Amino acid sequence: MDKTRISRRAVDAMTPRDKRYYVWDTQLAGFGVKVLPSGRKTFVYKYRTSGGRAGVGREPVIGVDGTVTPDQARKVAQHWAAKIALGEDPAADRQTARSSERMSELFERYLRDHAELHKKPTSLRNDRATIENMLRPAFGATRVKDITRGEIAKWHSKLRETPYAANRALALLSKALNLAEVWGLREPGSNPCRQIKKFKEERRERYLSEAEFGRLFDVLDEAEIGDQGAQPVVSPYAIAAIRLLILTGARTSEILGLQWDWVDFESNVAVLPDSKTGRRTLYLSSEAMAVLTQIPRLEDNPFVIAGSKAGRALVNLKRPWTILRATAGLQDVRLHDLRHSYASVAAAAGMSLPQIGALLGHNSPQTTARYAHLADSVQHQSAAEIGARIGRTREVNS
Repeated sequence: MDKTRISRRAVDAMTPRDKRYYVWDTQLAGFGVKVLPSGRKTFVYKYRTSGGRAGVGREPVIGVDGTVTPDQARKVAQHWAAKIALGEDPAADRQTARSSERMSELFERYLRDHAELHKKPTSLRNDRATIENMLRPAFGATRVKDITRGEIAKWHSKLRETPYAANRALALLSKALNLAEVWGLREPGSNPCRQIKKFKEERRERYLSEAEFGRLFDVLDEAEIGDQGAQPVVSPYAIAAIRLLILTGARTSEILGLQWDWVDFESNVAVLPDSKTGRRTLYLSSEAMAVLTQIPRLEDNPFVIAGSKAGRALVNLKRPWTILRATAGLQDVRLHDLRHSYASVAAAAGMSLPQIGALLGHNSPQTTARYAHLADSVQHQSAAEIGARIGRTREVNS
């Protein structure tokens, strides 16, 4: 009988033989790997139901290697071992769950046992919205075991007019169904989202011109003046947030979540402990610092952009931005386009892609590469100027 401590290295070292064989774990009795002649490796847990030798032998599959990691499989086996010690039968419970659980229940479990544990607040809110608006209406009543590739493909096809949202929803659905396999609600390797081709997404790029920047700043100035002595149409904190978005290229969540303790007024930086890409330093120009110094600092509120509730930040900028951009004649400009426009100004100033990526807080050079054409235009302009200068020297000497 083959025995070893089942780990990533140990599983990778298991090679196929003429007949299937098992390798059992030396630390957790009953936990093992079934290796088929094809090379497929499946994690299993072997046990008997209550009654000792008279009990019924079970060998339920935990998952296929590649879909489930050895550590994940071990945790499932440990969980089952605890249930067996209490007289329960995990395999029978699993079969019952498999035959009855609906997709609506799976979505709730996905949020509770995955998204709430591993995702940032903004991503979690997006997942909730996607489930409520797109996935639950389409699949909520379907049994997890019964959902098919055909019905998912048909649903996805109907969303071709909104390719970005359709692809994000498909990715979330696929993740939920992968977890369904781990949790024993579907057979391993049965995810019906596989082989469904995502829509091609046209990357939308909108950059503000100098004239548009000017109009926007005029509108922001007028909104601040209009707030004096009257009930403000747009909160002064919302106006300050939009100014900071323009002047820093930061993400909206980074500005709305900014706390006073993170701002170093001597070094002109704000150190964000946990942005979308982890810990990040936000570099602040003198113009951005001027905005910060003019923001009223509220007692007992740690947030720079204060909301209407005591001690809380402003939740979002959707309503004020809709008002301000319409007044400025910029109805097609999204808040995120202010970040793109910041990058375009940086490129026009001759900054390299690594410099732009550092300012925007990108972890990957591929993310910044979308601005390569802007940097190229600066180089083309420089080359044209050099060529013209050299051409003029020939004219002088002729």
